[in-house]
Amino acid sequence: MTAAPTTERFEFAGSAGAKLAAVLHHPGDGTAVVGAALLCHCFTCSKDLFTTTRIAKGLAGGGYLTLAFDFTGLGESGGELAETTVATNVSDITAAAVALIRRGAGPCVLVGHSLGGAAAVLAASRLHTVAQVVAVASPASVAHVEHLFSDDALEQIRSQGSGEVRIGPNPVRIGRDFLDDLHQHDVAAAAASLGRPMLVVQAGADTVVDREQTEALARAGSATLHTIAGADHLFTDRRHSDELVLTILDWLTGVRGGA
Repeated sequence: MTAAPTTERFEFAGSAGAKLAAVLHHPGDGTAVVGAALLCHCFTCSKDLFTTTRIAKGLAGGGYLTLAFDFTGLGESGGELAETTVATNVSDITAAAVALIRRGAGPCVLVGHSLGGAAAVLAASRLHTVAQVVAVASPASVAHVEHLFSDDALEQIRSQGSGEVRIGPNPVRIGRDFLDDLHQHDVAAAAASLGRPMLVVQAGADTVVDREQTEALARAGSATLHTIAGADHLFTDRRHSDELVLTILDWLTGVRGGA
């Protein structure tokens, strides 16, 4: 009989030197460890969002030593969100990959949700320890995130250097550097040059990242595309998040088996 996965909390230094909070999900006793996974949460979210924890627990239950962490300025991590950009997110992912290696994990699957998925694709191009990439409800262009900001918020950020935006339940402060940096990255080109197996999961009822964006990302990366019908951007319904986890695990099993 296998035991439930266990967790280990720790910190590591992020791209700007701030301490980043992390949770390592260990497969339970009796579960064969088949690999490692690094999980990147969505924009302004955290490692403790139900979407992230369900994926992490599901991967650990499937035998993957799974590291989830908070990007700089979010969740329990230090630093200021207003001073971060997509580039700093990519660097945080690199630091997290190193932290995973230091805990004895070898090549890993990099799993990212929404903007975290786009950052994961960008990071994977520089991380030789990444064996596969999974992008969940992720855009082919990070500049796509601008449509989440109101015109007033965009004007405030550009004119004053930073401004508050409301994306989730609580307002967050975004800096002008974040907006400027959005146009410095080509996620589609990074996906095209990845050279590793890639899965793109599309939420069928997503109103945050539209179908054109996820399909464009899948085409660019010659990726396997799977749509979860009726799912919203956060896979709020437990049935949809369960299907998401099973989709990832089944795909990884096929990749490992050479399917």
